[in-house]
Amino acid sequence: MIRLGIIGTNWITNDFIDAARRNEGIEIVAVYSRKEETGRTFAEKHGIARVYTDLAEFAANTEMDGVYIASPNSLHMEQAIVCMNAGKHVLCEKPLASNAREVRRMIDAAKANSVLLMEAMKSTFTPTFLAIRDNLNKIGQVRRYSGSYCQYSSRYDLYKQGELPNAFNPEFSNGALMDLGIYCIYPLIVLFGAPERIQASAFMLDSGADGAGSLLLGYNGMDAVIHYSKIVDSYASAEIQGENGTLIFDKISRPDKAYIRYRNGTEEELTRPQEDNTMYYEVKEFADLIRSGKRESELNSFANSLAVMEVMDAARRQMGLVYPADKQS
Repeated sequence: MIRLGIIGTNWITNDFIDAARRNEGIEIVAVYSRKEETGRTFAEKHGIARVYTDLAEFAANTEMDGVYIASPNSLHMEQAIVCMNAGKHVLCEKPLASNAREVRRMIDAAKANSVLLMEAMKSTFTPTFLAIRDNLNKIGQVRRYSGSYCQYSSRYDLYKQGELPNAFNPEFSNGALMDLGIYCIYPLIVLFGAPERIQASAFMLDSGADGAGSLLLGYNGMDAVIHYSKIVDSYASAEIQGENGTLIFDKISRPDKAYIRYRNGTEEELTRPQEDNTMYYEVKEFADLIRSGKRESELNSFANSLAVMEVMDAARRQMGLVYPADKQS
């Protein structure tokens, strides 16, 4: 039995609990919240036994094997390191941290404590994405990767009414790139590695966060074009264009359907059956790694998480997007 604690009580933790309970041999035993009432309400809703408002006490719980972190981005590093120093394995929501410097500190802590640290990027573990990866060679020399994730945020309406929700507050290392752009960047890095050249542009909000942006990432012989936004919608599919054909999949954040359209007009279906809650697969990976004694995922590896963050750091420098966490030593 893998026993997990949870940091955070937002909507994504509800999905996580559902995904965890679909996996055999996983139990949610504790929740940490900065507010007692919020934690109690959440725990009662999900039948969780223990509630903590002190992070050190939470991390010291000897009944926990690991922790799932779904707090604001700016809190990830500190919370993860406290938990890892207490011997807990950590599954941390994307983005793993505020910047590459923090990611390196988290990786160092994982190695020093011999615990598992994994970024909770769900898409890379889905059966359909694995089919995309395994059939990529069929389209020949790849010349372009095109990924788009543009989804109008309900919180943007609040922002336009004069409020400052966390989603558009740079104090929490938030914004469109960190929230949605990363879904386009992570699969690219997993499939093709780090780019050689980065060009970025963004539409900046008065809050100091980015509302939308575009990236052009250069590789030897190919490029990657990425669009992301929290202030408009897009219905574009994702494509990987090769000289022998084009690999097309529906949603960059959770590929459900995929196929290859070859130059001769024939098509090959790559869609695989998968759970409707695709967090199931990242939770399974995390639990399987703990049981096997491994301390790093091959897909959501330290190198991949760090490369993704380095791309976003470089993009933010070009945009002029600076977080308070960037100024800390």
